[in-house]
Amino acid sequence: MAETALYLGLMSGTSADGIDAVLARFPDSGGCTLIGRLSRAYPDALRQSILSASVRARALDLQTYAQIDARVGQAFAQLAADLVEHSEVPWADVAAVGSHGQTLFHDPLGNSLQVGDPNRIAIACGRPVVADFRRADMAAGGQGAPLVPAFHRAMFGRTDEDLCIVNLGGIANLSHLPSCDGPVRGFDTGPANGLLDEWMQTRRGCAFDADGALARSGTVHRPLLDALLAAPYFQQPPPKSTGRDHFNLEWCRARFPALDTLPDEDVARTLLELTVQSVADSLAPLADGGTRVLLCGGGADNGYLVERLREQLAQRTVGTTADGGIDPKWVEAAAFAWLAKRRMEGLPGNLPSATGAHRAVVLGAIYQP
Repeated sequence: MAETALYLGLMSGTSADGIDAVLARFPDSGGCTLIGRLSRAYPDALRQSILSASVRARALDLQTYAQIDARVGQAFAQLAADLVEHSEVPWADVAAVGSHGQTLFHDPLGNSLQVGDPNRIAIACGRPVVADFRRADMAAGGQGAPLVPAFHRAMFGRTDEDLCIVNLGGIANLSHLPSCDGPVRGFDTGPANGLLDEWMQTRRGCAFDADGALARSGTVHRPLLDALLAAPYFQQPPPKSTGRDHFNLEWCRARFPALDTLPDEDVARTLLELTVQSVADSLAPLADGGTRVLLCGGGADNGYLVERLREQLAQRTVGTTADGGIDPKWVEAAAFAWLAKRRMEGLPGNLPSATGAHRAVVLGAIYQP
């Protein structure tokens, strides 16, 4: 592919708060240049359908699945078309679209389901679409997640220092990028924004806790935090991955039945602290205390979450991926643009050291218009 080719990345995370889209160029000299970016919330009815389906995925009826698949595909296609129009570039300059889709179900033992019919995106955009990124890694014995460590290595890896990239989406994941030739390690640490978002939606009727304001006003409820941190996932060694179908409010209630009797602000504060503690505990054994940490994802905009992470990781320098050249909001969408480029070039996209696969494989299927 020509060095001037553009790739369009589409991403929606486990919080299902909306879709991010970027137009990116990846020069042969390295790095990523974002030509255009656009984000859009899902319509309320579609978001509610996604959230409901992701919690009850094991009992989802096929008609509901097919309807959500089509509607998400249409939403992705419309955002891609609007981004190209706003960016004032011809579709002919876009080599391919990389669509992560919307995860409804993720079982690290061998199954992962993303919706957002790529055929609808390909037909609407008139360009090849790469989708279904996770299952090739699973077929090779991996967990299909996390897939972003390969992109993190390509964009942020350095020879002069260790770095840890922490993505704070609905689920938090990290990538440890050693300065030497050692393997990149990456895994999901547990919930990031997902639980707090769900609590805010249920109790306050809003999508998220803006800047952590409600959490900041509360107090950590230690019995609740201890009950949640005692979950086996947090002690499980990597490789490991998880999703909203595991970490949701029903999971919280199962571990702490009195959840709904607590003050809203105390639960919010405790759920935020769960993210802080699980991320910090995951980082502790990875590298020495001087390793720099770069944050990305929606949680990087939560001022109180970032403040608490900096306090908990006081021995480390904590910044954002903007320090490495990519705005933290757009890292994951850019990653799937890059993975589309890898697929179109026939190159592997996974890192077995992160997913647990027995070999590197080419990720994704190509859907032609």
